Amino acid sequence: MDPELEAFIPFFPKADLSDPVTARENLAKLAASVPVPDVADMEIEDRTVPADPDVPVRIYRPRRARGAIVWMHGGGFVMGNLDTEYPWATRLADGSGAVVISVGYRLAPEHPFPAALDDVYAALTWTAEHAAELGVDPERIAVGGHSAGGTLAAATALRARDQDGPPIRFQLLNQPSLDDRQQSWSARNFTGTPWMTSAKLAQVWRHYLAAAAASSPYAAPARAEKLSGLPPAYLATAEFCPNRDEGIEYALRLLQSGVPVELHQWSGTFHGSQAIVSAEVSQRQLTELGGALHRALA
Repeated sequence: MDPELEAFIPFFPKADLSDPVTARENLAKLAASVPVPDVADMEIEDRTVPADPDVPVRIYRPRRARGAIVWMHGGGFVMGNLDTEYPWATRLADGSGAVVISVGYRLAPEHPFPAALDDVYAALTWTAEHAAELGVDPERIAVGGHSAGGTLAAATALRARDQDGPPIRFQLLNQPSLDDRQQSWSARNFTGTPWMTSAKLAQVWRHYLAAAAASSPYAAPARAEKLSGLPPAYLATAEFCPNRDEGIEYALRLLQSGVPVELHQWSGTFHGSQAIVSAEVSQRQLTELGGALHRALA
């Protein structure tokens, strides 16, 4: 493991997802401790997307932005909100020059699948319909997210393809959870890795999935039989992450289906380590995410 990251492990809050309320409070404390970059050259606005129910979004507009990304926070479908994602959404907007529409989707277990996906899809549709108002090119709209947010982004790309939804230029998938079956080598062997363990992943999927949804590719994108026709992707994995191998396999399947993919395997890192913004390797991860989005929307 990267020694700089290893030094931070004792300070990570425990995320026992059997107690979602406490887990949410701990994540909020962690996010509040992260320094925020200068946002003087960025407009930040809270809006509400009309849906059933309405979906809160926070819009980050850098100057001279051309494209946009509908962006989903991580947190295992159970934790996170617009406020906890603020430190990373600002960095993504600043590093990419794109408008970031951060989505406050509904959380499990109170709202299992497909609630979060419905919220994200409503936000994507709203973004496409309001592109002129947002000052972005409707042909330059991407989807992306960290962890569970990456899952929702991949699922949104599948749904938009299948349902002739808004065109998506690019999908930015950072350490996504893609397969509820958890049969990969990394899922079976990384049982005690920092922050995210195989047992915690099992909790994540139990909270998120209703029994009838277990085989849906819109819940677990790795279950999709066909990946052709999806937008180009950047997919990042962490070396010591239970999700690592399913992410790599998904990237390979996209490539084999004719979808352009940039795959970045970050050695010496663990799931969620990009949150440690004071670590050099974490800064490089965040810079690379912004750079990948900038290239895709240029």
